[in-house]
Amino acid sequence: MKNMLPTMTTKANTKTNIQSAIYVVLAQLILSLQSVAVKYIGIDYPIMEIVIFRCMTAIPSSILLFRLEGRLGLPTTQRHKLEFVRGIFLFLSYTTSFMGLAALPLADMSALRFSSPLFITFLSVLMLGEKVDLRHWLVLFVGFLGIVIIIKPGSATFNLGSIFILVSMFFYAISVIITRKLQTTDSSATMSFYSSIVYIIAASIFAPLTILVGEIPNAHPSIAFLFRAWSIPTLLDLSIMFGLGLVWASGMYFIARAYSMTQASTVAPFEYFALPINIIWGFIIWQEVPSVITLAGAFLTLLSGLYILYRVQK
Repeated sequence: MKNMLPTMTTKANTKTNIQSAIYVVLAQLILSLQSVAVKYIGIDYPIMEIVIFRCMTAIPSSILLFRLEGRLGLPTTQRHKLEFVRGIFLFLSYTTSFMGLAALPLADMSALRFSSPLFITFLSVLMLGEKVDLRHWLVLFVGFLGIVIIIKPGSATFNLGSIFILVSMFFYAISVIITRKLQTTDSSATMSFYSSIVYIIAASIFAPLTILVGEIPNAHPSIAFLFRAWSIPTLLDLSIMFGLGLVWASGMYFIARAYSMTQASTVAPFEYFALPINIIWGFIIWQEVPSVITLAGAFLTLLSGLYILYRVQK
């Protein structure tokens, strides 16, 4: 009987790990719809207009997540300042990410998002004082080389959108560091609720400024996305904007479920399924085919990220 217990525990752990992996892949599939939707409607509307309409459903969606955590009332926090700062960096990350997406194929955008573990590790050392050995730094350098290969700085094919994606990942990494501090007191639904409120406040402040500047002739697609003139959305486009909040809430729910069931180091590698998912969407909708150089750079960055996760697990 005693010999059976380790076997039963192993089977249970394996089943849990498989369920967690399925949840993460499902989350990446759901969140990829957000990128597809923004890229589709982004040619007609400015990003601030999309963000404001998205937040109208994101806020009630975060309250729904709060209910799914078994809580009543509205989310509350004792760390308003930290929640506000986290929300600002997430807003900047969200905005710059979709500014980059306006100019890049989905595959390139997804590959560049692999840089987030590199930024998170760097900021963990800088802001949290975590120790990283020489081998770890060498792996980070390999990941950085992968990013350089993808963006091809100085070449005729260099795209400014790549820089916006990297800036987005840097802001996202800062928000992750802040999340580590908040998670001891605030639930994921509480953090999503406050970040959604900050989103709509920040978008309401930035929107008049972009309207005041107006459209810029012959601007890069990323810049044009920010300063595009506002227009009354069609019923279909309005539904898509509202649906972005629901898509985000659903994706975040499945990610929360996955990471609550098993170790983060076990689940995290499955987030890299975002690349093949976005490659498929890009090919089906826009006939985008990633270049060999993009795939090579993504492979190097992917290996770097997976090694970092392996070291964390050990």
